[in-house]
Amino acid sequence: MNLDQIKGNYDAIFGLGHLCLTALQLRKNNLRHYAGPLDWVGTPYLTDLNRLLRNRFSNFLEPQNLRITGYSTGVDSHERYISLRDDYYYVDSAHDFKADQNTFDDIVTYPEVKEKFSRRINRFLNQMATANRILFIRTNGTFEEAQELETVLSDLVQNEFSVLLINHTNVKGIVEQNWPLQRVCAIELPDKEIWAANDSLWKQILSGVNYVPSSH
Repeated sequence: MNLDQIKGNYDAIFGLGHLCLTALQLRKNNLRHYAGPLDWVGTPYLTDLNRLLRNRFSNFLEPQNLRITGYSTGVDSHERYISLRDDYYYVDSAHDFKADQNTFDDIVTYPEVKEKFSRRINRFLNQMATANRILFIRTNGTFEEAQELETVLSDLVQNEFSVLLINHTNVKGIVEQNWPLQRVCAIELPDKEIWAANDSLWKQILSGVNYVPSSH
């Protein structure tokens, strides 16, 4: 699949990690119209994300799987948060548990955070079942992992979908990888500074991608 085939109208668009970068770029390009469950968490390994999706988020963020890993700051602020890792799926939560409300010994806001994720997961799974055309955007993944993701999503999504997979490497601009996958467009972007230096390239990639809500 190539970049031209990514363009068009979608009634659902979701970021699939591996960092907050995908959600930030969707927001910068006016394509983030609701929160997805994976927007602000770290999912470093696509293999583990594939397992999470295959299991439809079963046992995600369960207390027995959580381990405190330190402190972090907010997405748009310097506010302090307590970082936790879900060791079952290798998912990092860095922006959910405010340090002024929680301690390493007592995660007081766990119930409301869990409820927030439950809402987002339910919305995500509902869109998988009802949306006419979905775009997924993911950074970081190998060909084999992308192939597995395509299979997992084919089981999960009822209608059309496409995946834009971006790897950051030592390239100068947008490089299409031309992987022989029907629903995955894999590209490379420069890895010098991924958070803002590639903004114009993201804008170029996402031009022609439109969010058009369905009437259902």
